[in-house]
Amino acid sequence: MSETNANVMQAGASAARARTPLISCQGVAKIFDGRTVLESIDLDVYPGETMVIMGGSGSGKSTLLRVIIGSFPADHGRVLLFGQDMKPLVGNDTDGGGDEEKLAEIRKRFGILFQSGALFNSMTIAENVALPLKEHTDLDQEIIDIQVKIKLELVGLREHANKYPSQISGGMKKRAGLARALALDPEILFYDEPSAGLDPVTSAQIDRLIIDLSKQLGVTSVVVTHEMDSAFTIADRMAMLDRGRMLKVESRAWYDELRKLDDASARSLPDDQRLIRQFLRGDAEGPITERRSEAAFEADLLGLTPDQLILPTPSLEPTRSTKGTGIFRRSRAE
Repeated sequence: MSETNANVMQAGASAARARTPLISCQGVAKIFDGRTVLESIDLDVYPGETMVIMGGSGSGKSTLLRVIIGSFPADHGRVLLFGQDMKPLVGNDTDGGGDEEKLAEIRKRFGILFQSGALFNSMTIAENVALPLKEHTDLDQEIIDIQVKIKLELVGLREHANKYPSQISGGMKKRAGLARALALDPEILFYDEPSAGLDPVTSAQIDRLIIDLSKQLGVTSVVVTHEMDSAFTIADRMAMLDRGRMLKVESRAWYDELRKLDDASARSLPDDQRLIRQFLRGDAEGPITERRSEAAFEADLLGLTPDQLILPTPSLEPTRSTKGTGIFRRSRAE
């Protein structure tokens, strides 16, 4: 085989690997106490990209993240992480099972930045970052100390190594948590609301750090957020969740075009796209607010679910007693 042909084949193999997803969710569903939290989720995340998963509160973002990393199993469908089916490793909610040893090996290949930073208050910043290296490697302390300095330098905290979490700001805690997530040189970084609770300047610094780490280390990033400024700054592609459904997975450019679409053109959009546009723009009116019906409000006040309500015929006397009108289904006791 000629050297040219060999180079072509090698380049083709590299391109194929680049298009093989590191994360693949295939028809993933999750149910808690009879309530469907995730419904038939399909999502692929490719090497080197930054995928932003967004949606309102209660849309299923954090639940999807936890299913992907194996905190609990999917009830239907499957999650492939590094090509490995996670279900046999995680087990199930009823009788457990799973393979903790293999799961631990998979988890060494990714890092997580938790929303709060999740630092141990009794440890210095350096000790927090060193913890994964002590737990999961056989490195000498001298090598661990060097690795800790490298990770803290990456996030701009080397000079604060000997401080405790109580002595640093919220933004610094996030960066310290990120340094710890980087300790084992992960292939994937998961971020759970990295900008939550931060001022705009600090939030922008975290965004820049995410971008820089992706470029410098070639790490794949999955970012869960509802902060639109952050999402449009860091994303390569974006995924929109709503009430446990995946509405759209598209490029940042596609979402940006939808966000900037004028009102007249937006009226002819499908309902899902109108909903996405409202979320992206933060508009007070649109499909999200339209669906918050009076019935759902009443159900929420009384601790019922919408399917427990029977709507009355519209009345010109909204303040009259509803006794006997059938607005609520009768209980079994009645």
